[in-house]
Amino acid sequence: MNHNLLKEVIFDQVDFIKNSKIIKRDYTFEKNANYILVGLRRAGKSTLLYGIAKELVAEGCDWSQIIYINFEDDRLLGFSVSDFNDIVAVAHELNDSKEVYYFFDEIQLIDGWEHFARRMADQKNRVYITGSNAKMLSSEMASTLGGRYIPKMIMPFSLGELLDYKNIPHDERAMLTTSEAAKIRRACQEYIACGGLPEVQLFTNKREYIKTVYEKVLLGDIIEREDVKNKLALRLMIKKIAETVMSEISFNTLAGNVKASGTKTSTDSMIEYSSYAQNAYLVFRTSNYVSKFAEKEGTPRFYFYDNGLLSLFLVNKKSALLENAVAVYLKRKFEEEFYYFKSKQTGIDIDFYLPEQKTAIQVAYELGDAEERETRSLFQLAEKSEEWQRLIIVTNEEERTITKDNLTIEVVPIHKFLLGEYV
Repeated sequence: MNHNLLKEVIFDQVDFIKNSKIIKRDYTFEKNANYILVGLRRAGKSTLLYGIAKELVAEGCDWSQIIYINFEDDRLLGFSVSDFNDIVAVAHELNDSKEVYYFFDEIQLIDGWEHFARRMADQKNRVYITGSNAKMLSSEMASTLGGRYIPKMIMPFSLGELLDYKNIPHDERAMLTTSEAAKIRRACQEYIACGGLPEVQLFTNKREYIKTVYEKVLLGDIIEREDVKNKLALRLMIKKIAETVMSEISFNTLAGNVKASGTKTSTDSMIEYSSYAQNAYLVFRTSNYVSKFAEKEGTPRFYFYDNGLLSLFLVNKKSALLENAVAVYLKRKFEEEFYYFKSKQTGIDIDFYLPEQKTAIQVAYELGDAEERETRSLFQLAEKSEEWQRLIIVTNEEERTITKDNLTIEVVPIHKFLLGEYV
């Protein structure tokens, strides 16, 4: 590939990084490791790389040692795996005596990238990679990369990160100060309604920005990348998934719902399309802890990685947004190790079940007349085992305890739960 063009791309990107504002995130990186950052589009992966580059320069590295390539740059249209060597050649033209640090943004757009990445690591280069597709972490890809890279999933802002971004204190003193606590609660309500995509905080019309992100994920990361033919069926499936957040749904039911809208599809297509949405970090799933394997796989509960994306599909469904925010928090903290618990034999139905932490969590926007229904399953579960350490109900605002037969349920407001005070 033309070396002058590559230099132009690198110089422009470095100039952009120099002037970029770095948002502090709750992620740490080992100094001598190579990384693959994956996650939802616009979740902040690139900005994390900018921060790493700036830290290297602050520690004495020269900007000529920073080779940053964003493969979504239109000047790189037509770039193929055979062109990767030109990047290395250009890097040595720009810096022939010092260590070079390579940053490859959205590298998954180039077929065969993993072989180049493996070679770079084998040659002891320092490499940072981002991508917006979970296939980058597949067992096949991991085998090719041979353990040379540390994978790290990057999610949109947590509530704590959002408060830091807005310069709102959220330590113990702030939580107990009337005016500061009000700011925290207000920011939390905005977070639940609009999500945590970093750039959405810059917009007055947040919904319009979120729509553009959704369409980019749908069209670029799913339809185009996976070559989806039945686009309408995919769109309807995602809409139906959004409408059933809080409830399990089988792929047969999904297919039936889409067909009821007048669009042809099949159960197999729903399974395939939902995997595409998961690979693009649009949605994730939880399974029933007490189900057999086939039921676990066939009847999941889906949640969205960002509340703002979910809100595009919902009208006056505060309960669904509240539960989704709890699911996102648990996903960030426990990855795959949380479930829902639904037993036909006992009638127990619990929103989130953390066996390793011996914790069960229900989510209710407010208790009121629903208190008996919301507490019943928690008490039933605890009565069957002495191992349970915490029973929690997350609400929008309520904070108290409910006690029965020496068992206690903690009723906690969403802002305190999302700030990590309970699990």
